[in-house]
Amino acid sequence: MPVTFRPGRTRAVLLTAALATVLVITVVALLLEQLGPGERLSFVLTAFLLAGVLVLLARPRITADDSGVTVVNITSRRRLAWAQIVQVNLRPGDAWVFLDLSDGTSLPALGIQPGIARDRAIADARALRALVRARSADDPETPSGEPQG
Repeated sequence: MPVTFRPGRTRAVLLTAALATVLVITVVALLLEQLGPGERLSFVLTAFLLAGVLVLLARPRITADDSGVTVVNITSRRRLAWAQIVQVNLRPGDAWVFLDLSDGTSLPALGIQPGIARDRAIADARALRALVRARSADDPETPSGEPQG
């Protein structure tokens, strides 16, 4: 512990695309002779805006440590105690893992995505599920005899 799950290949593709976007659009802005300084600047700012969106898309991760799990999605971050997580789900056709929570809600956890690396995502989902089961079994607040998800 701590263990971090993130879509590595997807992240690499997105960050590479962000860098390529900035480089290509900046070079185009510099090579187009008919553009004025303000127009060149707007090209470059647009490139950085697009790259920023790609970097946000590369942000998701799930970090598990001794006290719980932190789920970082595109624009949000949520800290969960182990006891709050009832089940880890990755069903066929799901775009990412869903965490069923003790309050009856479900939290999407984009840090595990089967998109480009399906086998890796399945292994990560199983590892997170095993951690949840192990931690829930160790939790003194969980009544004995109650199913552990």
